[in-house]
Amino acid sequence: MNSHKCPTLEEFKDILKKHSLKATPQRLAVHEAMISLGHASADMVTDAIKENSTAKVTVASVYNILTQMAMLGVYHYRMSSNNKMYFDVNTFKHIHFYDHDNHTFRDVIDDELVKLIESHLSRKRVKGYKIESFDIQLIGRPTRKKYTV
Repeated sequence: MNSHKCPTLEEFKDILKKHSLKATPQRLAVHEAMISLGHASADMVTDAIKENSTAKVTVASVYNILTQMAMLGVYHYRMSSNNKMYFDVNTFKHIHFYDHDNHTFRDVIDDELVKLIESHLSRKRVKGYKIESFDIQLIGRPTRKKYTV
């Protein structure tokens, strides 16, 4: 698998099998929606499934599947400033840009910066702890001009 790609549907099925979980239509529909959306709340995933799939889902069932997949490390959690839980299909090392006004997340892929931070942190000590990872989130608001990250 490419280090900058989320699991394909076939790779997702293998992950489910590895964890002794069935590839139910609901789980597959959730993952297909997550591949399409990237970062999404349970409401957003539910709406996408109802638009594009025949799988029968509720917001509660979608939230449970998303949470279960996050606990298995298939997705990551992201919390928005309006206290809504978002899930991230990309679990590789990357930086997030959070649009504070629209409560949306975008990935910032900057391997050079990630390596620089990792190198710097490998030389740092936090008394009583071992640094295992880091999570960087840039926060901004839209300007009048349209910029892409």
